[in-house]
Amino acid sequence: MKAVILAGGLGKRLRPLTDSKPKPLIEIGGRPILAMQLDWLKQNGVFEAVLCIGFLKEKIIDFVGNGRRFGVKVGYVVEEEPLGTGGALLNTESLLRREESFLVLNGDVITNLNPSRLRDLNDYVGVLALVPLKSPYGVVDTDSDGLVSQFREKPTLPEYWVNAGVYHLSPKIFNYLKDKSDIETTAFPKLADEGKLKAVKYDRCFWKSIDVYKDIEEAEKDLKRIKR
Repeated sequence: MKAVILAGGLGKRLRPLTDSKPKPLIEIGGRPILAMQLDWLKQNGVFEAVLCIGFLKEKIIDFVGNGRRFGVKVGYVVEEEPLGTGGALLNTESLLRREESFLVLNGDVITNLNPSRLRDLNDYVGVLALVPLKSPYGVVDTDSDGLVSQFREKPTLPEYWVNAGVYHLSPKIFNYLKDKSDIETTAFPKLADEGKLKAVKYDRCFWKSIDVYKDIEEAEKDLKRIKR
């Protein structure tokens, strides 16, 4: 199986870090996000990857090369202007149209979830990984009389689930993609309406999306805790 890593974003919310370094090369605990992603693919039996790159693409190519030092064969698809996640994935059609299926991973995600649970496509066009929503704030619990019973610091909210940015897709997805679009707001809603999109919930895994400075700090703390 092949994988696609969507690594062409501008990373605006991480500026000035991303003024001179593409977001996938931001280091978490001394290791670039992209290096951790390639390690994750290899650990899960995926040895071929296509990187969708754009902003500061030369730095990604210089760092990854052909992927040999990561134990993964890597190719590239370049977007000359920002195309969104949908447009970037559409750029890979010539490489993936004949594949039975493939994985897709957002270039700012760090996770240890097991992607093999996503591979049962059956009649679906795609299967999404979902993770529990973590509250950005501390939560205060009260009893029926309004008395404070406990404080919980940024708990997970198991009744709510978010898109983890990890997908298993059939080549049929290309029929739903458009230039300069985001797969999350165009293709996926249409597939959901047609009953062709499935989801798998991961309630026991590490997952972090690196969007702002605070995410870097939190990810480093979480990874240290996991290692311990």
